[in-house]
Amino acid sequence: MSGDVRDVKAVEEVHAEFYQAFEVGDLDQMSRVWAEGKHADALVCVHPGWPMLRGREEVLRSWALIMANTSYIQFVLTDVEIDVYGDQAVVTCKENVLTADEDTETGFLAGGSIVASKVFIRDGADWRLLLHHGSPILSTAEEE
Repeated sequence: MSGDVRDVKAVEEVHAEFYQAFEVGDLDQMSRVWAEGKHADALVCVHPGWPMLRGREEVLRSWALIMANTSYIQFVLTDVEIDVYGDQAVVTCKENVLTADEDTETGFLAGGSIVASKVFIRDGADWRLLLHHGSPILSTAEEE
């Protein structure tokens, strides 16, 4: 981790808020995490397997769709790195994901791993998300 300790801590908190919003399906909280105003058109989000989404409206619409169709999801983050460069911060991590489908008899549980990169910007006194990119980690035969 690099940068001013207070800034790193503030970025760490909004990064955690992103995952909390996703896990509980709170679109209002997710909306507060993402930048707005003059930065609204610059937002970029790439969900694993999706095309690139651009602009606040399109990005938040994607989160609404995902949350509406996700009955349970939990993240265990590893390899979290936070680097602050003035008014910008880069966060990388590995998302170890557990998800379940409550609509099945067995409550199907699945897991997977995603590497994620995020760019946060300082907006006044707050840090807000500008870019999120998640890519699935494909397992090899040796790992299985």
